[in-house]
Amino acid sequence: MEHQSKVEIRFANIPKDLDSIKQLWLDYLTWGNNNMQANYGVHPHNPAEIVDKDLEQLEIFQAPFGCIIIAIYENKICGIGNLSRINDEIGELKRIYVNPDFRRVGAGRAILESLLTTAKNVGYKSIRLNSPKFMEAAHALYRSVGFNDIEHYAETEIPENFKDYLLFMELDLAKN
Repeated sequence: MEHQSKVEIRFANIPKDLDSIKQLWLDYLTWGNNNMQANYGVHPHNPAEIVDKDLEQLEIFQAPFGCIIIAIYENKICGIGNLSRINDEIGELKRIYVNPDFRRVGAGRAILESLLTTAKNVGYKSIRLNSPKFMEAAHALYRSVGFNDIEHYAETEIPENFKDYLLFMELDLAKN
């Protein structure tokens, strides 16, 4: 992809990037909520409350078991992705999001590849994620690096009554 070399990826700097993290998380969750409403007639959560909760437990996205990755394109923070721990062998990717104004420049793939490299360095044997079924472009990206569909996993934060609207995926890091 011709633009990908222009995308800079780095670990978030806390507290310097906190406002950007908060805004990107809020944008992602609001966009997701709006699309869940439009596609399925459900409203899964209050985005602002989820962001506040995540900010209160920011350590779950920090070393040694997790991280927050920031994507920068043309000197603007344009995307985010997070890694957290399910257990010693399984990590989870959370809230991978690229601002719609910056899609198609390679930021999503760059974030994903950086998160997978970090997960391997942490020592995870596999990585899981969940995303709404309407996010078909994201699913294609995940499948392109080896993710496979799996059943709903107990450790996800997704309430039982919303699991039918989501796709659950896993990547065996030993094979990739």
